[in-house]
Amino acid sequence: MIEKQIVIIGAGPAGLMAAHQLALKGAKVHVYEQNKAAARKFLVAGKGGFNLTHNQELSSFNQNYDADLVKEAVQEFDNQKVVAWLCDLGVSTYVGSSGKIFPTKNFKPIHVLNAWLEALKRLGVEIHYDSVFTDFDDSKVYLKKNEDLISVPYSTLVLALGGGSWKKTGSDSKWVETLKAKHIAITPLESANSGYTTLSTYHHLQGQYLKNIKLSFESHSKVGELVFTKYGIEGSPVYAMNRFTRKQPFPLVLEIDLKPSLSQEEILEQLKGATKISPVLKRGLKLSTTAINLLKTLDKESYLDIDTLSKSIKRFTIEVLSLRPIDEVISTSGGVAFQALSDNLELKGFANVYCAGEMVDWEAPTGGYLLQGCFSTGYRVAQAILES
Repeated sequence: MIEKQIVIIGAGPAGLMAAHQLALKGAKVHVYEQNKAAARKFLVAGKGGFNLTHNQELSSFNQNYDADLVKEAVQEFDNQKVVAWLCDLGVSTYVGSSGKIFPTKNFKPIHVLNAWLEALKRLGVEIHYDSVFTDFDDSKVYLKKNEDLISVPYSTLVLALGGGSWKKTGSDSKWVETLKAKHIAITPLESANSGYTTLSTYHHLQGQYLKNIKLSFESHSKVGELVFTKYGIEGSPVYAMNRFTRKQPFPLVLEIDLKPSLSQEEILEQLKGATKISPVLKRGLKLSTTAINLLKTLDKESYLDIDTLSKSIKRFTIEVLSLRPIDEVISTSGGVAFQALSDNLELKGFANVYCAGEMVDWEAPTGGYLLQGCFSTGYRVAQAILES
Protein backbone atom coordinates (compact mmCIF):
# COMPACT_ATOMS: atom_id res chain seq x y z
CA MET A 1 0.00 0.00 0.00
CA ILE A 2 1.35 3.41 -1.04
CA GLU A 3 1.22 5.83 1.89
CA LYS A 4 0.99 9.03 -0.12
CA GLN A 5 -1.58 11.78 -0.11
CA ILE A 6 -2.16 11.80 -3.86
CA VAL A 7 -4.33 14.61 -5.19
CA ILE A 8 -5.39 14.90 -8.82
CA ILE A 9 -6.98 18.06 -10.18
CA GLY A 10 -9.23 17.37 -13.14
CA ALA A 11 -11.56 14.42 -13.81
CA GLY A 12 -10.94 14.21 -17.54
CA PRO A 13 -9.32 11.27 -19.38
CA ALA A 14 -5.75 12.08 -18.27
CA GLY A 15 -6.63 12.66 -14.63
CA LEU A 16 -8.89 9.62 -14.39
CA MET A 17 -6.28 7.40 -16.07
CA ALA A 18 -3.62 8.54 -13.59
CA ALA A 19 -6.05 7.87 -10.74
CA HIS A 20 -6.93 4.42 -12.10
CA GLN A 21 -3.35 3.26 -12.54
CA LEU A 22 -2.36 4.51 -9.09
CA ALA A 23 -5.38 2.93 -7.41
CA LEU A 24 -4.68 -0.41 -9.08
CA LYS A 25 -1.41 -0.44 -7.10
CA GLY A 26 -3.13 0.33 -3.83
CA ALA A 27 -2.74 4.11 -3.71
CA LYS A 28 -5.40 6.23 -2.06
CA VAL A 29 -6.34 8.90 -4.57
CA HIS A 30 -8.52 12.00 -4.29
CA VAL A 31 -9.67 13.65 -7.53
CA TYR A 32 -11.02 17.20 -7.52
CA GLU A 33 -13.20 18.37 -10.39
CA GLN A 34 -14.70 21.82 -10.92
CA ASN A 35 -17.81 20.55 -12.70
CA LYS A 36 -20.74 18.71 -11.18
CA ALA A 37 -19.80 15.58 -13.14
CA ALA A 38 -16.68 13.94 -14.53
CA ALA A 39 -15.25 14.09 -18.05
CA ARG A 40 -17.73 16.44 -19.68
CA LYS A 41 -15.48 17.08 -22.69
CA PHE A 42 -15.04 13.32 -23.07
CA LEU A 43 -18.83 13.00 -23.38
CA VAL A 44 -19.24 15.98 -25.71
CA ALA A 45 -16.52 14.64 -28.01
CA GLY A 46 -18.32 11.32 -28.10
CA LYS A 47 -21.37 12.87 -29.75
CA GLY A 48 -19.45 13.26 -32.99
CA GLY A 49 -18.35 9.62 -33.20
CA PHE A 50 -16.83 8.00 -30.15
CA ASN A 51 -13.47 6.78 -31.40
CA LEU A 52 -11.30 6.01 -28.39
CA THR A 53 -8.04 5.32 -30.19
CA HIS A 54 -6.85 4.06 -33.60
CA ASN A 55 -5.66 0.69 -34.84
CA GLN A 56 -2.72 2.14 -36.80
CA GLU A 57 0.62 0.35 -36.48
CA LEU A 58 2.53 1.99 -33.66
CA SER A 59 5.51 3.37 -35.60
CA SER A 60 3.20 5.32 -37.92
CA PHE A 61 0.69 5.97 -35.12
CA ASN A 62 3.36 7.92 -33.24
CA GLN A 63 3.99 10.22 -36.20
CA ASN A 64 0.67 11.92 -35.42
CA TYR A 65 2.19 13.57 -32.34
CA ASP A 66 4.38 16.65 -32.50
CA ALA A 67 6.20 16.07 -29.18
CA ASP A 68 8.82 13.38 -28.57
CA LEU A 69 7.85 12.95 -24.93
CA VAL A 70 4.24 12.21 -25.85
CA LYS A 71 5.43 9.76 -28.51
CA GLU A 72 7.35 7.97 -25.75
CA ALA A 73 4.29 7.94 -23.51
CA VAL A 74 2.16 6.49 -26.31
CA GLN A 75 4.83 3.86 -26.95
CA GLU A 76 4.62 2.92 -23.26
CA PHE A 77 0.81 2.79 -23.05
CA ASP A 78 -0.19 2.19 -26.64
CA ASN A 79 -3.43 1.72 -28.55
CA GLN A 80 -3.56 -2.03 -27.91
CA LYS A 81 -3.09 -1.48 -24.18
CA VAL A 82 -5.99 0.97 -24.27
CA VAL A 83 -8.15 -1.72 -25.90
CA ALA A 84 -7.10 -4.21 -23.20
CA TRP A 85 -7.83 -1.65 -20.48
CA LEU A 86 -11.29 -1.02 -21.94
CA CYS A 87 -11.90 -4.77 -22.01
CA ASP A 88 -11.03 -4.90 -18.30
CA LEU A 89 -13.73 -2.26 -17.76
CA GLY A 90 -16.20 -4.52 -19.57
CA VAL A 91 -16.24 -2.30 -22.67
CA SER A 92 -15.94 -4.24 -25.92
CA THR A 93 -14.56 -2.50 -29.00
CA TYR A 94 -14.32 -2.89 -32.77
CA VAL A 95 -12.16 -1.41 -35.51
CA GLY A 96 -14.03 0.75 -38.01
CA SER A 97 -13.31 0.86 -41.73
CA SER A 98 -10.98 3.85 -41.27
CA GLY A 99 -9.00 2.10 -38.52
CA LYS A 100 -10.61 4.06 -35.69
CA ILE A 101 -11.43 2.02 -32.61
CA PHE A 102 -14.95 2.44 -31.24
CA PRO A 103 -16.90 0.86 -28.39
CA THR A 104 -19.45 -1.61 -29.73
CA LYS A 105 -22.92 -0.25 -30.36
CA ASN A 106 -24.32 -1.19 -26.97
CA PHE A 107 -21.80 1.17 -25.33
CA LYS A 108 -22.66 4.86 -25.58
CA PRO A 109 -20.16 7.46 -24.26
CA ILE A 110 -22.01 7.73 -20.96
CA HIS A 111 -21.91 3.92 -20.57
CA VAL A 112 -18.15 3.86 -21.07
CA LEU A 113 -17.69 6.68 -18.56
CA ASN A 114 -19.98 5.06 -16.01
CA ALA A 115 -18.11 1.76 -16.30
CA TRP A 116 -14.88 3.65 -15.68
CA LEU A 117 -16.26 5.57 -12.71
CA GLU A 118 -17.63 2.35 -11.18
CA ALA A 119 -14.20 0.73 -11.49
CA LEU A 120 -12.59 3.75 -9.81
CA LYS A 121 -15.16 3.63 -7.03
CA ARG A 122 -14.45 -0.04 -6.38
CA LEU A 123 -10.75 0.82 -6.12
CA GLY A 124 -11.49 3.47 -3.50
CA VAL A 125 -10.86 6.57 -5.64
CA GLU A 126 -12.81 9.53 -4.27
CA ILE A 127 -13.98 12.23 -6.69
CA HIS A 128 -14.92 15.60 -5.22
CA TYR A 129 -17.07 17.73 -7.52
CA ASP A 130 -17.72 21.51 -7.54
CA SER A 131 -14.08 22.03 -6.52
CA VAL A 132 -12.40 24.77 -8.54
CA PHE A 133 -8.58 24.86 -8.63
CA THR A 134 -7.15 28.25 -7.68
CA ASP A 135 -3.50 27.67 -6.69
CA PHE A 136 -0.94 25.37 -5.11
CA ASP A 137 2.28 25.56 -3.12
CA ASP A 138 4.82 22.91 -2.13
CA SER A 139 2.44 21.13 0.26
CA LYS A 140 -1.13 22.22 -0.38
CA VAL A 141 -3.51 22.76 -3.27
CA TYR A 142 -6.12 25.51 -2.95
CA LEU A 143 -9.67 25.16 -4.23
CA LYS A 144 -12.94 27.04 -4.19
CA LYS A 145 -15.86 24.83 -3.17
CA ASN A 146 -19.18 26.59 -3.38
CA GLU A 147 -18.27 29.93 -1.78
CA ASP A 148 -15.61 28.55 0.52
CA LEU A 149 -11.86 28.54 -0.06
CA ILE A 150 -10.30 25.27 1.07
CA SER A 151 -6.78 23.90 1.19
CA VAL A 152 -5.96 20.24 0.66
CA PRO A 153 -2.58 18.85 1.73
CA TYR A 154 -0.76 16.59 -0.72
CA SER A 155 2.43 14.62 -0.94
CA THR A 156 1.95 14.20 -4.70
CA LEU A 157 -0.10 16.48 -6.95
CA VAL A 158 -1.22 15.79 -10.52
CA LEU A 159 -2.55 18.68 -12.57
CA ALA A 160 -4.77 17.52 -15.45
CA LEU A 161 -6.60 20.75 -16.11
CA GLY A 162 -7.32 20.50 -19.83
CA GLY A 163 -6.78 22.92 -22.67
CA GLY A 164 -8.71 26.02 -23.65
CA SER A 165 -11.45 24.91 -26.04
CA TRP A 166 -15.12 24.16 -25.32
CA LYS A 167 -15.26 26.22 -22.13
CA LYS A 168 -18.78 24.97 -21.47
CA THR A 169 -17.20 21.62 -20.56
CA GLY A 170 -14.89 23.24 -18.00
CA SER A 171 -11.84 23.36 -20.27
CA ASP A 172 -11.39 27.07 -19.63
CA SER A 173 -7.55 27.45 -19.30
CA LYS A 174 -7.87 29.64 -16.20
CA TRP A 175 -4.88 27.74 -14.83
CA VAL A 176 -2.55 29.46 -17.32
CA GLU A 177 -2.19 32.68 -15.33
CA THR A 178 -1.79 30.77 -12.07
CA LEU A 179 1.13 28.77 -13.45
CA LYS A 180 2.65 31.79 -15.20
CA ALA A 181 2.72 33.59 -11.86
CA LYS A 182 4.96 30.76 -10.61
CA HIS A 183 7.34 31.36 -13.54
CA ILE A 184 6.35 28.07 -15.18
CA ALA A 185 6.95 28.30 -18.94
CA ILE A 186 3.69 28.24 -20.90
CA THR A 187 3.44 28.10 -24.68
CA PRO A 188 0.43 30.28 -25.66
CA LEU A 189 -2.74 28.32 -26.33
CA GLU A 190 -3.98 28.42 -29.91
CA SER A 191 -6.74 26.77 -31.94
CA ALA A 192 -5.98 23.21 -32.99
CA ASN A 193 -8.15 20.69 -34.83
CA SER A 194 -9.93 23.74 -36.15
CA GLY A 195 -11.93 24.52 -39.24
CA TYR A 196 -10.93 27.37 -41.53
CA THR A 197 -12.79 30.52 -42.40
CA THR A 198 -12.57 30.81 -46.19
CA LEU A 199 -12.56 33.83 -48.50
CA SER A 200 -15.28 32.34 -50.69
CA THR A 201 -18.49 31.47 -48.86
CA TYR A 202 -19.76 28.24 -50.57
CA HIS A 203 -23.24 28.72 -49.10
CA HIS A 204 -24.77 26.44 -51.75
CA LEU A 205 -22.53 23.61 -50.52
CA GLN A 206 -23.13 24.06 -46.78
CA GLY A 207 -23.44 20.69 -45.03
CA GLN A 208 -22.16 18.75 -48.05
CA TYR A 209 -19.10 16.45 -47.99
CA LEU A 210 -16.16 15.82 -50.25
CA LYS A 211 -15.08 12.24 -49.59
CA ASN A 212 -11.75 10.58 -50.37
CA ILE A 213 -10.03 13.84 -51.28
CA LYS A 214 -6.47 14.90 -50.53
CA LEU A 215 -5.94 18.29 -48.92
CA SER A 216 -2.49 19.86 -49.21
CA PHE A 217 -0.53 22.81 -47.91
CA GLU A 218 2.97 23.18 -49.32
CA SER A 219 4.63 19.75 -48.84
CA HIS A 220 2.05 18.49 -46.32
CA SER A 221 -1.05 16.52 -47.31
CA LYS A 222 -3.79 14.39 -45.81
CA VAL A 223 -6.43 12.16 -47.38
CA GLY A 224 -9.89 12.18 -45.85
CA GLU A 225 -13.31 13.77 -45.79
CA LEU A 226 -14.02 17.50 -45.92
CA VAL A 227 -17.31 19.25 -45.14
CA PHE A 228 -18.44 22.73 -46.13
CA THR A 229 -19.86 24.96 -43.39
CA LYS A 230 -21.45 28.39 -43.20
CA TYR A 231 -18.02 29.91 -42.64
CA GLY A 232 -15.70 27.61 -44.61
CA ILE A 233 -14.41 24.05 -44.24
CA GLU A 234 -14.03 21.39 -41.55
CA GLY A 235 -12.90 17.76 -41.44
CA SER A 236 -9.96 15.55 -40.52
CA PRO A 237 -7.65 16.63 -43.39
CA VAL A 238 -8.41 20.25 -42.51
CA TYR A 239 -7.42 19.65 -38.89
CA ALA A 240 -4.26 17.84 -39.97
CA MET A 241 -3.09 20.98 -41.80
CA ASN A 242 -3.54 23.19 -38.73
CA ARG A 243 -0.11 22.68 -37.20
CA PHE A 244 1.57 23.70 -40.46
CA THR A 245 -0.62 26.65 -41.44
CA ARG A 246 -0.59 28.05 -37.90
CA LYS A 247 3.07 28.95 -38.38
CA GLN A 248 2.29 31.00 -41.51
CA PRO A 249 0.61 34.39 -41.94
CA PHE A 250 -2.97 34.35 -43.19
CA PRO A 251 -4.48 34.51 -45.77
CA LEU A 252 -3.00 31.43 -47.40
CA VAL A 253 -3.97 28.85 -49.99
CA LEU A 254 -4.86 25.16 -49.60
CA GLU A 255 -5.20 22.74 -52.49
CA ILE A 256 -7.79 19.98 -52.86
CA ASP A 257 -7.12 16.95 -55.04
CA LEU A 258 -10.64 15.85 -55.94
CA LYS A 259 -9.44 12.62 -57.58
CA PRO A 260 -6.28 11.33 -55.84
CA SER A 261 -6.47 7.98 -57.64
CA LEU A 262 -5.88 9.51 -61.07
CA SER A 263 -3.11 11.67 -62.49
CA GLN A 264 -3.85 14.94 -64.24
CA GLU A 265 -2.88 13.32 -67.54
CA GLU A 266 -5.41 10.51 -67.03
CA ILE A 267 -8.11 13.03 -66.17
CA LEU A 268 -7.27 15.14 -69.22
CA GLU A 269 -7.45 12.07 -71.47
CA GLN A 270 -11.02 11.39 -70.32
CA LEU A 271 -12.04 14.99 -70.87
CA LYS A 272 -10.68 15.13 -74.43
CA GLY A 273 -13.35 15.02 -77.07
CA ALA A 274 -16.20 15.48 -74.61
CA THR A 275 -19.14 17.41 -76.00
CA LYS A 276 -20.44 18.02 -72.48
CA ILE A 277 -18.24 18.32 -69.38
CA SER A 278 -20.61 17.33 -66.58
CA PRO A 279 -21.39 13.76 -67.78
CA VAL A 280 -17.66 12.98 -67.99
CA LEU A 281 -17.11 14.34 -64.49
CA LYS A 282 -20.01 12.32 -63.12
CA ARG A 283 -19.87 9.03 -65.01
CA GLY A 284 -16.33 8.93 -66.36
CA LEU A 285 -14.38 10.34 -63.43
CA LYS A 286 -17.08 9.41 -60.89
CA LEU A 287 -16.83 12.73 -59.09
CA SER A 288 -19.52 13.41 -56.51
CA THR A 289 -22.24 15.99 -57.05
CA THR A 290 -20.54 18.11 -54.37
CA ALA A 291 -17.21 17.97 -56.21
CA ILE A 292 -18.86 18.89 -59.51
CA ASN A 293 -20.72 21.80 -57.94
CA LEU A 294 -17.45 22.99 -56.42
CA LEU A 295 -15.82 22.93 -59.85
CA LYS A 296 -18.75 24.95 -61.19
CA THR A 297 -17.68 27.82 -58.94
CA LEU A 298 -14.84 28.33 -61.42
CA ASP A 299 -15.44 30.99 -64.03
CA LYS A 300 -17.11 29.66 -67.20
CA GLU A 301 -13.96 29.87 -69.30
CA SER A 302 -11.91 27.82 -66.80
CA TYR A 303 -14.66 25.22 -66.40
CA LEU A 304 -14.97 24.68 -70.14
CA ASP A 305 -11.21 24.60 -70.84
CA ILE A 306 -10.20 20.98 -70.27
CA ASP A 307 -6.56 21.80 -69.48
CA THR A 308 -7.53 24.28 -66.78
CA LEU A 309 -10.33 22.02 -65.51
CA SER A 310 -8.03 18.99 -65.20
CA LYS A 311 -5.59 21.10 -63.20
CA SER A 312 -8.42 22.28 -60.96
CA ILE A 313 -9.58 18.72 -60.33
CA LYS A 314 -6.09 17.89 -59.07
CA ARG A 315 -5.37 21.23 -57.40
CA PHE A 316 -8.54 23.12 -56.59
CA THR A 317 -7.40 26.15 -54.59
CA ILE A 318 -9.20 27.48 -51.55
CA GLU A 319 -8.05 30.68 -49.90
CA VAL A 320 -8.37 30.55 -46.11
CA LEU A 321 -8.45 33.60 -43.88
CA SER A 322 -8.10 32.20 -40.37
CA LEU A 323 -8.55 29.33 -37.96
CA ARG A 324 -11.79 29.33 -35.99
CA PRO A 325 -12.07 30.99 -32.55
CA ILE A 326 -10.42 28.95 -29.80
CA ASP A 327 -13.59 28.21 -27.84
CA GLU A 328 -15.31 26.40 -30.70
CA VAL A 329 -12.44 24.17 -31.83
CA ILE A 330 -11.91 20.56 -30.80
CA SER A 331 -8.60 21.07 -29.00
CA THR A 332 -5.81 23.55 -28.40
CA SER A 333 -2.09 23.58 -29.06
CA GLY A 334 0.28 25.04 -26.50
CA GLY A 335 0.29 24.62 -22.74
CA VAL A 336 2.93 23.78 -20.15
CA ALA A 337 6.21 23.84 -22.09
CA PHE A 338 8.39 20.73 -22.08
CA GLN A 339 11.32 22.83 -20.89
CA ALA A 340 9.40 23.15 -17.60
CA LEU A 341 8.92 19.38 -17.28
CA SER A 342 11.08 16.35 -16.62
CA ASP A 343 10.79 13.25 -18.80
CA ASN A 344 8.21 11.98 -16.30
CA LEU A 345 6.10 15.15 -16.74
CA GLU A 346 7.07 16.43 -13.29
CA LEU A 347 7.41 20.20 -12.98
CA LYS A 348 11.11 20.96 -12.64
CA GLY A 349 10.61 23.75 -10.14
CA PHE A 350 8.05 21.89 -8.01
CA ALA A 351 8.91 18.46 -6.63
CA ASN A 352 6.08 15.90 -6.76
CA VAL A 353 3.87 18.07 -8.97
CA TYR A 354 3.04 16.53 -12.36
CA CYS A 355 1.13 17.67 -15.44
CA ALA A 356 -0.84 15.44 -17.82
CA GLY A 357 -3.24 15.62 -20.72
CA GLU A 358 -4.13 18.53 -22.94
CA MET A 359 -2.68 21.18 -20.63
CA VAL A 360 0.80 20.08 -21.75
CA ASP A 361 2.26 21.53 -24.97
CA TRP A 362 1.47 18.82 -27.52
CA GLU A 363 -1.08 18.30 -30.23
CA ALA A 364 -2.43 15.54 -32.44
CA PRO A 365 -5.19 15.21 -35.04
CA THR A 366 -8.62 13.80 -34.38
CA GLY A 367 -9.31 10.13 -35.03
CA GLY A 368 -8.48 8.69 -31.60
CA TYR A 369 -5.04 10.27 -31.28
CA LEU A 370 -6.11 13.03 -28.87
CA LEU A 371 -7.71 10.65 -26.38
CA GLN A 372 -4.81 8.23 -26.73
CA GLY A 373 -2.39 11.05 -25.85
CA CYS A 374 -4.42 11.92 -22.76
CA PHE A 375 -4.65 8.30 -21.65
CA SER A 376 -0.92 7.78 -22.23
CA THR A 377 0.30 10.90 -20.42
CA GLY A 378 -1.94 10.05 -17.47
CA TYR A 379 -0.46 6.56 -17.43
CA ARG A 380 3.10 7.90 -17.64
CA VAL A 381 2.58 10.20 -14.68
CA ALA A 382 1.09 7.36 -12.62
CA GLN A 383 4.08 5.12 -13.34
CA ALA A 384 6.48 7.89 -12.38
CA ILE A 385 4.68 8.36 -9.06
CA LEU A 386 4.66 4.62 -8.37
CA GLU A 387 8.39 4.42 -8.99
CA SER A 388 9.31 7.47 -6.92
